[in-house]
Order: sequence, then structure tokens, then C-alpha cells
Amino acid sequence: MRLVSLVITCAIFYSCSPISKGKLNKNFASTESRFQDQTGFVLFDLEKNKTVYEFNGAKYFTPASNTKIFTFFTALKILGDSVPALEYVQRNDSLIFWGTGDPSFLYRHVFYDSGVFHFLKSSESDLYFSDANFHTTHFGSGWAWDDYSSGYSAQRSPFPLYGNIVSVVADQQLLKISPRLFKESFIYGEQKKTTEIIRELDENLFVFHPGKEFAKVKEIDVPIKLDAFTFYSLLSDTLKKPVSAVRMPLPSNTNILFGIHLDSLYSVMMQDSDNFIAEQLLLMCSNVLSDSLKPEIAIDFVTKNYLGDLPDKIVWVDGSGLSRYNLFTPRSIVKVWEKIFHLVPRDRLFPLLATGGVNGTIRKWYQAEQPFVFGKTGSLSNNHCLSGFLVTKTGKVLIFAFMNSNYTATTSDIRRNMQTILYNIYEHY
Repeated sequence: MRLVSLVITCAIFYSCSPISKGKLNKNFASTESRFQDQTGFVLFDLEKNKTVYEFNGAKYFTPASNTKIFTFFTALKILGDSVPALEYVQRNDSLIFWGTGDPSFLYRHVFYDSGVFHFLKSSESDLYFSDANFHTTHFGSGWAWDDYSSGYSAQRSPFPLYGNIVSVVADQQLLKISPRLFKESFIYGEQKKTTEIIRELDENLFVFHPGKEFAKVKEIDVPIKLDAFTFYSLLSDTLKKPVSAVRMPLPSNTNILFGIHLDSLYSVMMQDSDNFIAEQLLLMCSNVLSDSLKPEIAIDFVTKNYLGDLPDKIVWVDGSGLSRYNLFTPRSIVKVWEKIFHLVPRDRLFPLLATGGVNGTIRKWYQAEQPFVFGKTGSLSNNHCLSGFLVTKTGKVLIFAFMNSNYTATTSDIRRNMQTILYNIYEHY
């Protein structure tokens, strides 16, 4: 094992020299052979403004949550500083409002009050909600159907409530349920090895299965099954006042209520890889472009107007990367990161990203005396990616994309290999 580590270290040490690229190629080829996968890697030097190393950089990979990088770029280009939280018109004694896709309304992962709750709660008008601007499905194309009960697969909607999830704190067999409206929708099932909650496919009936580790407190998020009855019941219960349905197209003269700063959403999406926020951000972008909540509108617009110079054509279908239909190349991902770097100041950008050894999905990985990896992970079964910025010991800022697809090894094995390679670039570039 020490010999293998030494070989990898030597290969990376000389990776910046043209004569050593053959050695590095052998190292990545060995990686593919060892893990029975396809590996892609691109390293771009911002100071030199050129790619200094590439292995399978033009091949397509399943990006998983690296798709959120494209959503992030889209939101930066289209949205302003604050979330457009609500559109509304006042008609006599009626307040009619439409959702913008804003995911922050009482969503505990954001930790902010968007102002919408107070606005609707304090209104003395009769409340009417219209979803006539919602022109997509609750689930994205290519999502796995049996993820419907998993917290990372909350449904998309025009006006999300509580993140469209039920949050449960399980302390032994005592359950603290939020929102409380769903308290009577829980039943107890048989004990399992680990604590879990399963929702019925077509209704909001939740079965709690206690785990054998009774002493452990566990927090579990379970998506709500969205329908009109559930939405209006939940919103009315939350506001403690009736909200009625009206099917009214979005007029051109609506008022817009702005909410929290968008960085509050970006940080949760990029650090914790929040799929729900990513999907809703894409809906918000489409709403700004067309007054319609349809993700394809934002994807088509940005691809045509801002991503026409990517080195490879992209296959991009959703905001979060839950879809296996997405396909990107490592060098296209690097190009988007380069665009983001020139769009957002470094002192604002890096704190929004997952930071090695510090926070987010890489808080237990890529540790050093000073943080050196700032980026975004992406994981689906048999696929794992990491891309972003690598700051070397000498202070040089590099952009990289490291993609692994179709492996049969454990993801931990893949990550350890990636960690070794990236750390040695940090040490020796």
C-alpha cells in the first residue's frame, strides 16, 4: 500500500511538466482498471488560462449533483440578489397570489423567515391562490420512481410549504412531527435494523419503523404527497385562516414580494446538495423569463445564450441531478466553473461551496492545515463526482473536474483515491 501511494505521489508531483503526462495517464488508467470504472479528470490553471492536464476530459459522465453547478450559474445570471417570493394582486377585498417557486417558506434547512408568512397572515383580505402558472410535473424526467419516500426527492411545486416534506425527530419511539397537521397520519410498523419512515405511494400515510438503536435520536425528512386538498389544508392550517383556490392566469401587472437573500439558498444547495432547492431555483428562473414555472424554459435559455461556447454539447434535463438522463463532460464542467469564477468574487463564492474538512458533503474529506478544496460533489449509485476549485500550497487557484462512473467498488474507495490525487496536486503543483 505504501508503494502504491508513493507511485501516485510521484506521478502527481511531476504532473505539471509535459514530459510527465504519460505517467499521470498511467495512473488514471490504473485507477480505471482497479475500480472497473470510467474516470475523467481535467485540471485548469486560472493564472495560465489553460488546461494543464486532461484524462478522458471529452467523455460523457453521469454528473449527479454536479448538475447543480449549472443551476447555480443559471440563477446567478437570471435572478437578482433577493428571492422573488410571491406575486400578487389586490382585487377589492380579495388578495390573489401566485407562487414563484420560492422554496424558503418555513423550510427548516434555510433557517430564515422569507416575509411571506407575515404578509399573508396579516392580510385582512380574503386569500385566493392560483397555480395556473405551474406548467411542469412534480417529479423530474428520469428520476427514480421508488425515491418518492426519500427526503432528497421532495416534489416540485409552485408554492412549496415546509420544503414539501414532513420533518420527524424520532427519540426512541416518541415522534415530534412538523407540520403538526400530519400527526394523525403516522402509524407504527414493525421494528427494523435502522429507524426509517415509509410513506404510502399515493397518500400521506406514514409508517414509522423503529430501529434497534432505541437510544439514538434521529431526524428524518419524508416528502409530502402533493395534491390540491393537502396544499390548501396545510396552508390554511399554517396561516390559521382560510385559503381558497382560484384558476386565474398570471396577469402582467402583479406586485412582487421579495424575500431572503439568494445566497442563503445557494449555500444550502451547494454545500449540502439540497435537491429541492435546486429544482425550485430552476423554476424561479423560468418564472422570471416567461411567467411560467417550467424548468425547460430556463435550461433552453441559458444553454443557448450563455453556454454556447462549452467544449461539448450538454444533456441537461433537471435542476438537481436526480435524473440519470443528464450527461456532461469534465471539460464542460470546468468551463462552467470558470464562468462562475469570473462572475462572482472569490470572497463571496468560496464560502457558498462545500469546503474540504470544514462543511457540506466533504466536511470529512480533503482535510489539510488550510482548506484547499472548494466545490460540489455529485453522487448516484455507482457514480461519484467532485469538481470546483483547488488552491495549492503556493496559493495558485486551479479548477478541476473529477468524475467516476459505473464503478462496482465502494464510494469510499473512490473518494480515498480522489483524495490522494487531489492532495498531491495541492502539495506539489
